Amino acid sequence: MEKGIVIYQSKYGATKKYVNWLIEETNFDYIETSNAKIKDIEKYNIIILCGGIYASSIVGLSFLRKNYNVLKHKKLVIFCVGASPFEEKAFNEIKLHNLKKDLINIPTFYGRGAWDEKNMTFKDRILCKILEKVISKKDPNTYEPWMKALMSAVGEKCDWTDRKYLKPLLEYIN
Repeated sequence: MEKGIVIYQSKYGATKKYVNWLIEETNFDYIETSNAKIKDIEKYNIIILCGGIYASSIVGLSFLRKNYNVLKHKKLVIFCVGASPFEEKAFNEIKLHNLKKDLINIPTFYGRGAWDEKNMTFKDRILCKILEKVISKKDPNTYEPWMKALMSAVGEKCDWTDRKYLKPLLEYIN
């Protein structure tokens, strides 16, 4: 296997869990985006960015945006982690929202994360409560998959992380 690195940003731990599994499978190096320096990253052939999805944005993506011209000849991959079950339409919207211009063709994969309101920041809890209130006014028969997931997770501690979500990414890099 080629020499690779996993650059990640994990807010509540689910992304870090996937990073640990990736490292077990690949023996790649790893570093948090806040500590990543392009001079250290450019020596790798495969670069995997792992980040959670918050308010439709993939965290850590700014590192790839900022350094794309240096990294564009590398094998770049994005693995994003979200609390919702995978739904192709919603995932395509996330990609369209985040992967603009040069980043549009970077292969992007998804893993389901976790949910624990007690561990959330005050701001995240408030945003989730507002979203929950808006959704609760809708007819449950019209809920999209992410809405159903949110409403069923409210007040619960859920961990949907699973190594199976890494399989397509691992097949791609091999």
